[in-house]
Order: sequence, then C-alpha cells, then structure tokens
Amino acid sequence: MTTLRTSEIANLTGLHPNTIRFYEEIGFLTKPVRLPNGYRVYTLLQLEQVRFARLALRAEVLQNGLRKTAIEIIRLCAECRFSDALQKTNRYIEQIDRETAFAKGAILSVETMLTRDPSPMTPPLKRSDAADALGVTVETLRNWERNGLVSIGRMQNGYRMYASQDMERLLIIRTLRCANYSLSAILRLTGKLSHCREVQILEALNTPEENEELVSVCDHLLSALISAREDAQNMRIGIEDMRKIATLQ
Repeated sequence: MTTLRTSEIANLTGLHPNTIRFYEEIGFLTKPVRLPNGYRVYTLLQLEQVRFARLALRAEVLQNGLRKTAIEIIRLCAECRFSDALQKTNRYIEQIDRETAFAKGAILSVETMLTRDPSPMTPPLKRSDAADALGVTVETLRNWERNGLVSIGRMQNGYRMYASQDMERLLIIRTLRCANYSLSAILRLTGKLSHCREVQILEALNTPEENEELVSVCDHLLSALISAREDAQNMRIGIEDMRKIATLQ
C-alpha cells in the first residue's frame, strides 16, 4: 500500500501542509495513521479526498445552502460513506439545476416585461403601498433606492411617490433579486435600461464592466452555476474513484 507524508500530499495537491492538517481537523479526510514519532501517514485514499475537497469547494455559488451541501458531501466521503455521498451529490446537482432555472426564468420574465406594451398610467403610490403591491418590505425598497437601483421622485410634501414606470422598474429588480442576481449586476442592467429598453439582459447581468471595483460571483451568476454543475458531475466520478481505492486498501 502506497503511503505518503503530509508534505507529499501538499506537493501533489498544491496546498500548504497546514491546509492538509486543517482538512483533517474539520473532517474532510479520513483520519491518517500516526507513526510512533507522531508523524502522519496518508494513503492514496486521503490524497483523493484532498483533491475531492478542492473540487467540491471550487464552486463559487453560495446561495440556498449549495456550499453547505458540498461540505456535507466532502465529510461523507471522509467517513467512507460513498453511497450516501453519491445520493447527496445527485440532489446537489438537482439543486444547481433549480437555481439555474430560476436564473434563466428571471431573465425571460424581464424580457417579457420589456417587450410588452407599456402599462397604462396609474395614480402614483406611496412607499408602503408600493411595497405591498410588490410583496416586499418598505426597508427593501429603501435599500434598493440607497444602492441606486431606482430613483423615486418626491411630491411637494416630501413624500416619495411611485409612478407606473417606477413600479415596472421595481418589478424587474424584485424578479432578479429573487433569482439571486447581485445588486451590482441589477444596477448594471437598470443603468443600461435607462438609455434603451432594447438591452441584452443576460449579457448585461452576466458581464461585469472593467471599471467595477468589487465583483461578486453573483455578477456572473449563470456562468458560476454552469461551472458548479460541471464540477458536481466530476464529483460523482471522484466518489466512485475513492470507493474503488477504499475497497483495495
């Protein structure tokens, strides 16, 4: 049976030896055998577990418990519960597919809003009434306004009043936020919509500008979800490889 030291595992995986020890401490690896002098002795199984953990954690999308699920799969593999890990990975892929469908569905909804005839003019709404109509809180509306997603005019008495075009813009924002698009991605889109309604929605949401100082994963949400699914497919292969190694040891 091939045996490896901590430094060898680190060199083969491109990690620092302390990271390997940390993975062991948090349950990402099967406990290695220790020699009388205290040195850890790893096997090919632990080598694959380290590689598997790196693959599983590479996914950048964090919403709705995706990262938590990936960590649970890593720990199941460390416990050599490969059948359970495979089942959870299949559910993980289903979850990614649902998130992808939400993201694509939101884009389709926005495209539909922008191509239909403008809504007839309706009396402007107060902030509380606008929040009720959208199914969000007043604080949510304030947050969107503070972040520059929408600019609402004021009446002479100082109250903000939401016109028909404001409500359309807010409906677009709510739709995209429900699908986990970032505020910065939505701001990028709404900025372009202010100049022209004929905007490539996916391109605007999924392509950060070069001058944006802070770019989160949700600024390229669909690309991240697609990459996460590819990694999850490879996770299934990795689980089977670990199962074979564990059987031979």
